Amino acid sequence: MGTGPTGPQASASRTAAGTQTIARVPGVNALNVILVDDHQLVRAGLRQTIGSQPDIKIVAECSSGREALNALRNHPCNVLLLDLSLPDMSGLDVLKHVRTHHEGVAVLILSGYPEAQFGLNVLRGGASGFVSKSAGEADLLRAIRQVARGNRYVGPELADLLVNGLNGTGNEPLHSVLSEREFQIFCKLAEGVSVTEIAQKLFLSVKTVSTYRTRILEKMGMKTNADITTYAIKNSLLP
Repeated sequence: MGTGPTGPQASASRTAAGTQTIARVPGVNALNVILVDDHQLVRAGLRQTIGSQPDIKIVAECSSGREALNALRNHPCNVLLLDLSLPDMSGLDVLKHVRTHHEGVAVLILSGYPEAQFGLNVLRGGASGFVSKSAGEADLLRAIRQVARGNRYVGPELADLLVNGLNGTGNEPLHSVLSEREFQIFCKLAEGVSVTEIAQKLFLSVKTVSTYRTRILEKMGMKTNADITTYAIKNSLLP
């Protein structure tokens, strides 16, 4: 599943021979990982896979977004392994917080959502990579090590989308035209969350969210929230 590095490597240090090493975070002496997934069985499987590696250490496990934010404050890490679907807040919300407050942490999305549908948007949102939950253990471990070095990690399906985008072939999903914030609000509208509730969750004004909603509908050629939900269902964008 894995591909080679696709992004900047500025955050990685190098040896005298030019060999790339793990990007260092203050207070971190090894490749430390925080797991964020609300399913205990998934965390147990990840713990077994990652824990068997001598160079990777799990420093915290979280079952919600708020637990993840708290863990980031108390456990310095290189990589946040993050599920998109969490019980209290979206993984996209967690991603945005990390990019603002923990710039040295690489966020690797591990999700059951289709890579082709969510991959482009999470990369634009600042994620270092996207791994499907159907990926093999070797791919997951490769992805963790790769993003810890300051690189990007994408699977072959997402890599094809990126290449097609550069070539102007127009095979990207329609929602790829949305900005990070627009996609965040799009997902909440698709789930049936009201404009007022979205404003409260994202600490925005109702007017601002309404403006985003109008922009989303215009960009995607839609008229109602029902159109958004229908599109999300057809494209497997809902939990």
